[in-house]
Amino acid sequence: MKGQIVKILSNLYFVKCDNEIIECHSRGVFRNKNITPVVGDYCLFDSNDKYILEILPRKNFLIRPLVANVDQGLIVTSLKTPDFSTNLLDKLILIMEINKIKPIICITKEDLISDKEKKEIKKVINYYKKIGYEVFYNYELDELKKIFKDKITVFTGQTGAGKSSLFNKLDPTLNFDVGEVSIALGRGKHTTRFVELISLFDGKLVDTPGFSSIDLAVYSKDIIKDSFVEFKKYQCKYKDCMHNFESEEECSIKKAVKNGEILLSRYENYLKFINNK
Repeated sequence: MKGQIVKILSNLYFVKCDNEIIECHSRGVFRNKNITPVVGDYCLFDSNDKYILEILPRKNFLIRPLVANVDQGLIVTSLKTPDFSTNLLDKLILIMEINKIKPIICITKEDLISDKEKKEIKKVINYYKKIGYEVFYNYELDELKKIFKDKITVFTGQTGAGKSSLFNKLDPTLNFDVGEVSIALGRGKHTTRFVELISLFDGKLVDTPGFSSIDLAVYSKDIIKDSFVEFKKYQCKYKDCMHNFESEEECSIKKAVKNGEILLSRYENYLKFINNK
């Protein structure tokens, strides 16, 4: 039979098939082949002996969070406590672009910033919309609920940004723990214990532990460059241009940054990412 792994606890795999959850074990052959079943995997399993027999091909695979076959990622982004970070936002967008996952941005804690700050943030948000990313505020619950239909959506973002709170607002019956935010560190307590697929709004949601650091060293500079979607509309004079040398005065990306067509923080983050900083 075919099913999907929706939760893993220790060596027990919870496989969903035809609206039924079957608790299965995996065979030793997976260890021998260096295959690790993860949440989101589609698999073939023996419903009698309750063993997973085969892991079917994945369309994508994330190491952190450990999940497969994700369609879209909801990046929960705080404006205050913790402060808004374009660096982390762009890192998460980059990871999703590389893995063919649609990034969607959800803004939280707008009520904690001043009117002046709201005007500045709005300029940044409008830029992300302009380059093709959907952006929602955490109080736009009816609009948010519509995006999940027939999709596997991973929730991620800053620790303490309000992922669990957003879950609870979307569906109060979920009753996720809400972690306090450390004033000293600007980080929240990790309230998510394990990765799990949750059926909701005719789709599946993945709640994942918050994190504040992502290793980009595993990706080549070319892969990082090609994952900045707004760069694709510009044709550089220089062959294989990386848009990072001062001597490249005719670089079309650098010109676009100078003319305000490309957001400065996006370009600065790009430079940091290709240098693994």
